Amino acid sequence: MKKLVVVSLLFAVMFGVQAKNRKSEQPNLIIIHTDEHNLRTLGCYRATMSDEQAFMWGNNTIVETPHLDKIAEEGVLCQNWYASSPVCTPSRASMISGMYPIATGSHKNDLPLKDELVTFAQILKDNGYATSYIGKWHLDGDAKPGFAPERKFGFDDNRYMFNRGHWKALVEDEKGLRVDQQIGKNGMAVFSVDDVNEESFTTDFLVDRSLEIIKRDKEQPFALMLSIPDPHGPNHVRAPYDTMYDHMHFENPRTMFPDPDNSPGWLSLKGKKNRALRLKQAQMADYFGMTKCIDDNVGRILQFLKDEGLEENTIVVFTSDHGDLMGEHGKHNKGLPYEMSARVAFLLKYPGQVQAGKRIQKAYTMADFAPTILGLMDVDHSKQAFHGEDLSADFTSKAKVLTDDRIVYITNAASRWVAAVDNRYKLVLSPSDKPWLFDLDKDPDELVNFYGQPEYKEIGERFMKELYNQMEAFDEPLLKEGTILK
Repeated sequence: MKKLVVVSLLFAVMFGVQAKNRKSEQPNLIIIHTDEHNLRTLGCYRATMSDEQAFMWGNNTIVETPHLDKIAEEGVLCQNWYASSPVCTPSRASMISGMYPIATGSHKNDLPLKDELVTFAQILKDNGYATSYIGKWHLDGDAKPGFAPERKFGFDDNRYMFNRGHWKALVEDEKGLRVDQQIGKNGMAVFSVDDVNEESFTTDFLVDRSLEIIKRDKEQPFALMLSIPDPHGPNHVRAPYDTMYDHMHFENPRTMFPDPDNSPGWLSLKGKKNRALRLKQAQMADYFGMTKCIDDNVGRILQFLKDEGLEENTIVVFTSDHGDLMGEHGKHNKGLPYEMSARVAFLLKYPGQVQAGKRIQKAYTMADFAPTILGLMDVDHSKQAFHGEDLSADFTSKAKVLTDDRIVYITNAASRWVAAVDNRYKLVLSPSDKPWLFDLDKDPDELVNFYGQPEYKEIGERFMKELYNQMEAFDEPLLKEGTILK
């Protein structure tokens, strides 16, 4: 009997120690980051929209993204996550540093980060993490492609980091790592679908290297950021994705031909009506193909984590640096405060800590990423000053749907506008026009200026006050110039 009690106590102690070790084990982190990615191409985000908004290019003209949707199903979907500035370099700078772009040295494209900038990767490295970065960086000036920059900013393994370019084929052999494409007379890479496959196409290549690094580092806490340069143009993709959506007809977005007389000055229509061309069918099909290729590779990563026994203790984040208007408001690409330019996907799963199927309807910016992810990982960052906030409690809260009317500030130094955004309203100020206030519930197409209407007086005043407070706090250059109007 005594032996039985002793054995039972021994098992209890051993089980308790094991449980404690599992509880205290440091979580791994994988960030999957895409470039110029339109929210409407993710099924989980379409599910948050009306049909009119979800099917902007025609009924059922969609790309299915089951693996990205799975992250949302098993974790949290942030419905109102914004680029601090919807341009590649400043958005990325803000994300890794927790600072607004003007403080990083990289407030416009191709400007290098300040040497003294501290990133979330550096803090993780200082806390014993193996840190790696794979893919497009765009924070080391104008070097192109700029493989393995000398300044690592905490990403200890940056062998597969490249500074600039949307190369479609990479190769690594006895000659080293290089772009595997011909360069035309115009300096642009020449793409031939016959010359790439599932090993050389950039998305596949970078995922392969990511899996190798994860396997190498899996016995210690690791943090890996995978930055895929698609679905940013040029719109090319390997077979079979290059023909997968050729059967679709892409309709013009209903806002494609805005009226210059009733549009914001910062839209820069320059008095021309119907200046946008019809959508190019082949380019839209290839954009969908690039997105599908990304989703399939996300599936590879998720399966690999499961097979390696890493799924339960790994935080997986999916996000983008900015969106792509894809014809809306007569524009393509990014740089404007409209939703499909400035709002990005943000999905996160952390088994056991973040409940499955959670949705957060609260505004965040990329400046919130670094403090929030460190907080979620229980890594001390108290000595580092951030512009963003540690909002990790939002992710671990028991609320299945968390709603909050927090107001955040976003800007674009090159296009010279600032905006205050919450989960419904958006106030945009610019030297080129009067204030514009959007009500995203009543007018999701962002066509109507509600500023000055009597029923929006209190809302306009509240957003204006908060926007000026944040511009002052974050050292906004337009505020110093005095060129924006209250």
